Amino acid sequence: MAKKPKKAPETDGEAGEAEAPKSKKKLIIIVAAAVLLIGGGGGYVFMKKKAAHADGEHGAKVEAKATAVFVDVRDMLVNLSADPGQTKVNTLKLRIALELKDAKVEAEVKPLMPRVEDAFQTYLREIRASDLAGSAGLYRLREELLRRVNIAIHPARAEAVLFKDVIVN
Repeated sequence: MAKKPKKAPETDGEAGEAEAPKSKKKLIIIVAAAVLLIGGGGGYVFMKKKAAHADGEHGAKVEAKATAVFVDVRDMLVNLSADPGQTKVNTLKLRIALELKDAKVEAEVKPLMPRVEDAFQTYLREIRASDLAGSAGLYRLREELLRRVNIAIHPARAEAVLFKDVIVN
């Protein structure tokens, strides 16, 4: 197993031309990598500053949310409408809390709670047990109750309707 000796280039001109394209390729790759690193680093710094700025704004929003007030609505027990073809009457037991922006809104809403309860009762008596099936049913119920409570307490505004208990018998 004898090693073959490497051939030396025949002339200096050929060797110089052979090395030039390789070194240009290396140079292009190095420059491209440097541009990517610098661009990526700049983008990272830019995004980091933007995220820090957004966190500052978000922190203020979180602080505002921390002052939210929750008002309990009286427990409700309602007969639901019968599903077509059924004679069995289902009942719904519901415990709800209203999320309000702050204590000032709470002072406006508390005197209007009988109006809120009336709006809930009249709506709940019209729905069927099948309307409450699954998470989509509860989502629709939450959205409809929020719409109705905001109509009842206008110009005040509830941020959310929160379920504490939902029992359908």
